[in-house]
Amino acid sequence: MKSITIKGSKRESVGKVATKALRNAGMVPCVIYGGEQPIHFSAPELAFKKLVYTPNVYTATIDVDGQKVHTILQDIQFHPVSDKILHVDFYQLFEDKEITMNIPVKLTGTSPGVLNGGSLRFTNRKLRVKALPANLPDYISADISKLKIGSKLVVTSLFNESYTIMHPDNTVVVQVRTSRNATVTEDEDDEEETTEAAAAE
Repeated sequence: MKSITIKGSKRESVGKVATKALRNAGMVPCVIYGGEQPIHFSAPELAFKKLVYTPNVYTATIDVDGQKVHTILQDIQFHPVSDKILHVDFYQLFEDKEITMNIPVKLTGTSPGVLNGGSLRFTNRKLRVKALPANLPDYISADISKLKIGSKLVVTSLFNESYTIMHPDNTVVVQVRTSRNATVTEDEDDEEETTEAAAAE
């Protein structure tokens, strides 16, 4: 997984007055949890642009006065009116400890069902994944090239040995539903006739 580096400075004081002064200066108060002791630091608000305002998921290397800590974004607070970043929590990563993250799903291929007028429902655009930091993917690839009208792709179809998807096996990721403009292909016609014949018997 790609990483973004954020340079910050240790916070000597974590009181309300000091925190307000930091925000007035365009700095964001932050904390790194997960290690032996929490690390309090601050960084310019602009430094979080690539980490926060993007559909992609990154790990973050926090450089606090020369001390580099590998982390993931855990929580972020925005001002309710101005949308300015008020506070950011990070969680420290360790090579031998698995972590859980929401990873985006990327669709590949072209669905025959959609070409026939079906409606594509992308119900789970992100999936919760558990893995060692080194095995975290940038995205999960979902091939929809075999999805006909009425077909769906569940998480078991996206199995990967490098990570575990933390959803029930029958969780639907994407499906093609019928619509008024849909046309039935010959293959689907045959399937319907077979089904009707079996039902009649």
